[in-house]
Amino acid sequence: MRAKTLIGAAAGLFAFVGAALAEAPTPREVIVHYADLAHVMYESSYLAAKDMQGAINAFLAAPSAEALRKARDAWKAARNPYQQTEPYRFGNKIVDAWEGNVNAWPLDEGLIDYVDKASYGESSDENPLYTANIIASKTIRVGKKTIDVSKITGDLLHQLNSAGGVEANVASGWHAVEFLLWGQNLHKEGTVAGERPYTDYDLKNCTNDHCDRRAQYLKVATDRLVADLMEMAASWGPKGEARAALFKKSDKQGLAVIFTGLGSLSYGELAGERMKLGLMLHDTEEAHDCFSNNTQNAHYYDEVGIRDVYYGRYAKADGAEVTGPSVADLVRAADPKIADEIDAKSDAALAALKKLKDVADSGEILYDRMLLEGNTKGNQLIQDGVDALVAQAHAIERGVAALKLQIKVEGSASLDDPANVKKK
Repeated sequence: MRAKTLIGAAAGLFAFVGAALAEAPTPREVIVHYADLAHVMYESSYLAAKDMQGAINAFLAAPSAEALRKARDAWKAARNPYQQTEPYRFGNKIVDAWEGNVNAWPLDEGLIDYVDKASYGESSDENPLYTANIIASKTIRVGKKTIDVSKITGDLLHQLNSAGGVEANVASGWHAVEFLLWGQNLHKEGTVAGERPYTDYDLKNCTNDHCDRRAQYLKVATDRLVADLMEMAASWGPKGEARAALFKKSDKQGLAVIFTGLGSLSYGELAGERMKLGLMLHDTEEAHDCFSNNTQNAHYYDEVGIRDVYYGRYAKADGAEVTGPSVADLVRAADPKIADEIDAKSDAALAALKKLKDVADSGEILYDRMLLEGNTKGNQLIQDGVDALVAQAHAIERGVAALKLQIKVEGSASLDDPANVKKK
């Protein structure tokens, strides 16, 4: 009787496993949906950036404090959907090569415009263009080459990114626009973010000189950012280059691309370079969105994006939800226990970053204040986020192993070799 019961139970178990495997999508179905989701997500980012472009154009047409506030709010609103696309980096070479023109960070803002020399300094041993000030110049010197900057164009801004081999020379993208809207964040007690006056763009009541050039730069940088996002949305479209490159890969290689992006963003990039490094150095300039002091949202929406890609779902601005086959489905079919672990670690990471976001958004502790030495609560909020992201990355790696895949996750000295991390 007991043997019969065991046999019956085993048969039931096999039937359950068989049903679970039958319900699991194929790897190719997952890869196709991943590409479809990329198209939707980049298109959403492009459309949000178009809204920002409209607000910035309205501000430039009639500069005022209220119009500047609306332009800043539009930048913040557009930033969130972009952050959600970041899991497409790392594994996709086309995206990673393109990203430098769009989201490069940190940047030496003196390349672009005037700076407070008392806090910023007047030169840098590492960067000859530290205070080149494109806006105030007709030409700038890059090595032995003189570059004409009298006419600001999108192509010129791309050309100046990483000029002289220095990654902090960033002339285009989200953070260039951010700096032009907010100005430097001097991180003074009582200030929320950068305090650039709207009169920096007022041709009739100009402050800090070169208001016409500054307006030209902001318009060109905004237009180029919108164009870059449109380009990437198209690259994931039906005949796009990024989609075609992915589809040329084998199923295992395609799945590895997906997991490489998830693991690398969670571990080396977000937990390491964007969070732990600034905490170790107690350096307010290491805040990712330092001019706007919007870093808490950048971090949170990166995690939302990790979950979007892992679970194969995305909520569009109009409330419609895009869903489909995902790597989460494959992991659950291969090993339900590991799938449960990833779910739990992902929920914990989202909760930790939501808590950090809520405290910063409320004004209780701004993100740049959280980084300061001696700010026990703020330091702990960031460290809790780091720990949760690292745990999530390790759980994802176990999911990779369950699917018998191999990936290489981006690291960070702040996590892998902290003893050798030094302040710049």
